[in-house]
Amino acid sequence: MTRERVIRLRRVYEAPEPGADGVRVLVDRLWPRGLSKEAADVDEWPKAVTPSAELRKWFHGGGSAEGFRRRYEAELAEPGAVAELARLRRLADEGPLTLLTAVQDPAVSHAAILAEHLA
Repeated sequence: MTRERVIRLRRVYEAPEPGADGVRVLVDRLWPRGLSKEAADVDEWPKAVTPSAELRKWFHGGGSAEGFRRRYEAELAEPGAVAELARLRRLADEGPLTLLTAVQDPAVSHAAILAEHLA
């Protein structure tokens, strides 16, 4: 019987939930403002699967959500990201995996796109 992967999306500023979070993975390229490493309680920070600086600048400069998705998925298809995605899937196979981001609504962010790729 195959175990279903549990992949959660949470804001990094929310308090950790030790019984539910499992491995806590920061999926932002930059460290969240005003948050200490101790308070964040991050286990992994795989920058190969975070949106590139160029993509972030393009999006915040007026890029569309659809264009962002297309470009981010292209970045996730690059060799370094593919290897990191495989490693994160293995972690998710072992127990809960929580993707952490500083964005206001993780459900409509790059973290949600990443979760789709890991599921």
